[in-house]
Amino acid sequence: MASRTETLSAKPIEQTALDWREVIKFGALLALTLFWMIPFFSALITSFRTMNDINVNGFWSLPREITLDNFVSAWQRGNVNKYLLNSFIITLPSLVGMLFFSTPSAYALARFRFRLNRFFYFMFVAGTLLPFQVLMLPVFRLTNILGLYDTYWALIFFHTAFQLGFCTFVLRNFMRTVPEDILDAARVDGCNEFRIYWQIMLPLSLPALAALATLEFTWVFNDYLWAIILIKSDSLRPVTAGLATLQGQYITDWPVIVAGALIATLPTVIVFFALQRYFIQGLTLGSGK
Repeated sequence: MASRTETLSAKPIEQTALDWREVIKFGALLALTLFWMIPFFSALITSFRTMNDINVNGFWSLPREITLDNFVSAWQRGNVNKYLLNSFIITLPSLVGMLFFSTPSAYALARFRFRLNRFFYFMFVAGTLLPFQVLMLPVFRLTNILGLYDTYWALIFFHTAFQLGFCTFVLRNFMRTVPEDILDAARVDGCNEFRIYWQIMLPLSLPALAALATLEFTWVFNDYLWAIILIKSDSLRPVTAGLATLQGQYITDWPVIVAGALIATLPTVIVFFALQRYFIQGLTLGSGK
């Protein structure tokens, strides 16, 4: 009887210790999250301040005056509206192109057995491991020779071609998880390979395609390196390269610069929250066999 009483009395103590561990863990994670958000909060506050307020009271002081003029100046005089349009003109065709070309190649590598299957698969994987810096001079010279330099097509073709490896890698691994019995049943019913690919495999691969679309939209939209290498005209620059021009134009007006940067982040933030479930899934998609 005594041992049973001791066992019952020990359970609340263990439960209390476990609860305290959870509270400490939650508090530590909350503190780290708030610490990580300090730059965002400071940028948000700065975008609503005036430059005179910052000069008089200091950068880290509380704002004495709140204004929306910084966003208006960045949107109109800073040409952020034009740069955002250029980013969409570059990002959307690149996204369509990489998904359009990677799906048939992934299907072929996942479902057809031929001698060079694994070789081509490793070539796609190897392309994703190639550093961008190695490609700067060859890509620049190639776009010059083809007459694509300083055009939208230079960035569209580059992003489409370079991201094909990663998209093929992810989609191939996903398509291999589709049961072969489904495809065999379609073949018995008289479906050819293109119809199986178009009407069966692509609908089943929609989660993978949505995850890839989220990841690739974020990547291409936020690209800065190739935007300054392959685009020279200010009228063609995407928003990432255009913000650098905005900083040169308003070198001392930090509230306008920060307001333009916050506007530029809105499309990717909206896409992330709209497809958050697929974005998180895309971080581990294709990691399994």
